[in-house]
Amino acid sequence: METRSRYEDLARSVSAIGAVKRGLARALPLECQGGPAAVLALVKHHGDMRMSRLAEHMAVDLSVCSRHVAHTVEHGWIERLPDPDDKRSRILRLTESGHAMLGELDRRVTEAFSRHLAEWSDDDVELLTHLLARLRDSFGDCRAHHA
Repeated sequence: METRSRYEDLARSVSAIGAVKRGLARALPLECQGGPAAVLALVKHHGDMRMSRLAEHMAVDLSVCSRHVAHTVEHGWIERLPDPDDKRSRILRLTESGHAMLGELDRRVTEAFSRHLAEWSDDDVELLTHLLARLRDSFGDCRAHHA
């Protein structure tokens, strides 16, 4: 197969992942969709942090990050605490309610995969997981700069 054709087919397949993402989004609670769910996951993964650091991890503008954080604060999933190093800044921390919501998100996504991939073998699921991680690693830090 010609290299150009191989990558064109891959590009079409990766674009089709949008349908998978939309299907997974339908499994999430209406009050905690994409942006807020990402805030919770990133704060859990990276620990307490300032909004500017979270915006970097999300690869979004600070104003976009701020809207998502405000949503999570309103729902009691994230709290803003004074930064001990800079009293003008705030540190974002996951609350008990935030941990509970993350548990619910994980449960729903796992159930969606279980339902949609029920006919897949364990080996196929493991291979897909490995290849997706490898694909992500091949792109490195996507926040660094745009081509």
